Amino acid sequence: MLAEPPPPALRYGPSGHRAAPATAGGSAPYWRRLLPVVALLVLITRIPSFRHPLWSPDEGYLAVQARMLADGGALYETVVDRKPPLLPWLYEAVLALFGDGSPYAMKVLAAVAHLLTAALLAAVARERWGDRAGRTAGVLHPLLSVGLNPEDTQAATFEVFILPFTAAAIWCAGRGRPGAAGLAVAGALLTKQTGGAVLVPVLWLLWHSPPGRAGLPRLAAGLVLPVLAAALLTDPSGFLFWTVTGSAAYAAFTGSGLHMASRGLANSALLALACSPLLAPLVRARRTGRAGTADLWVWLAASAVAVVAGFHFFGHYFLQLVPPLVLLATAALRPLPREQAASALLTSVCVCALFVTWGILAPRPELAHAQRIADAVRARTAPTDRVLVWGIHPETYWLADRTPASRYLTAGLLTNYSGGRDGPRVGEKYAMAGAWPVLVAELRSRPPVLVVDDSRGGPYAPGRLPTLRALLARQYRPLLATVDGAVLYVRSPGG
Repeated sequence: MLAEPPPPALRYGPSGHRAAPATAGGSAPYWRRLLPVVALLVLITRIPSFRHPLWSPDEGYLAVQARMLADGGALYETVVDRKPPLLPWLYEAVLALFGDGSPYAMKVLAAVAHLLTAALLAAVARERWGDRAGRTAGVLHPLLSVGLNPEDTQAATFEVFILPFTAAAIWCAGRGRPGAAGLAVAGALLTKQTGGAVLVPVLWLLWHSPPGRAGLPRLAAGLVLPVLAAALLTDPSGFLFWTVTGSAAYAAFTGSGLHMASRGLANSALLALACSPLLAPLVRARRTGRAGTADLWVWLAASAVAVVAGFHFFGHYFLQLVPPLVLLATAALRPLPREQAASALLTSVCVCALFVTWGILAPRPELAHAQRIADAVRARTAPTDRVLVWGIHPETYWLADRTPASRYLTAGLLTNYSGGRDGPRVGEKYAMAGAWPVLVAELRSRPPVLVVDDSRGGPYAPGRLPTLRALLARQYRPLLATVDGAVLYVRSPGG
């Protein structure tokens, strides 16, 4: 069902260089049959995402940002993060529509993002290699998209929403639509900076097919204009600082090298396991250098550079590798005998089932910890009180339904502690430029009723930070009882 004889070598590009669709009856019946199957696979593979309201701190950060924006906050001024604005805006819009149910609504949108990605990959594969290849690519994407730790694949975070933009960019570039390709690259870039890596294969495609160089101005316009609009809609200097110039310390290759290397190897191994039924055909296809896949290898290489950028190797970074891997695997399965191709796909289904089961059964101890802290915060404060949670779990604010006392929702922005990096570049002097004076001014103007030290002995503990240590000693006293290892501070009399 999946294999078919290889066609003559065809260069993918605008009409005249694309493989003709194999179905004589037109596209509508084809998509009416394929899309329900792909949608069902996406829904099945996304079942674990609905087990918890929040799967990762990134989801918690975005949810809290959405509340702050809805309450009148300004992005890159009183609401800050190192990320571009598209996803915070989307979270804010969903919060306005669905209220406290917005985390689950975002999970539905994440499933839609995967469905769009699968459909676009199917469209690319179909135009290059025919109907069967389109079906293969459409089915493979949901199967491979869960091939990492469930915390990384089931959360509705940045990398998930990059995927449809990157697939759209390749589809548009392949059809000789540089302006639309530029818009898609801009969408990926405005979701997360590393989404801009898809520009490399887009340029490759445009360079090697009509309109070639003539399409570069339209590509540039489609890319640059949305980015300029986003900067103007926020604060241009803040946009530049928070998304580009202010993250040098975060991206530096310093601190916890062994820890980060082990994380990278572990996530590489997980993705390799998810792709294991397809690895042999992929290696064989790479050795034989099959026509029509050069740009896909370029795409994979550019995505790999995006994964490595910053040297953090979080599992969700690896999701950017999935779309090019899907298309390369589709190309690799085509020359195989029908039975071998079907067997590889069936084995992929079985491996996918293991990852989905893992997602359904996996405990979430950090979420449980954040919930216990949130319960304690809610019990000791009023709904209108502001609190400061000093840690790396911004979801605590969401779970407690309390307003943060600062625009800095985690200790990471104030210490450069990020994802387990605990080497020599963690501390006040490695914070985002100007962050500590702003924090001090915020805490003086509107002192939090409660401060939660959730560092639990980490390198960002208040005892290692002179400014925070002095502030707590001067204005707060610790409660005797701790909550799950976290120390709660209440205001001292006269503080």
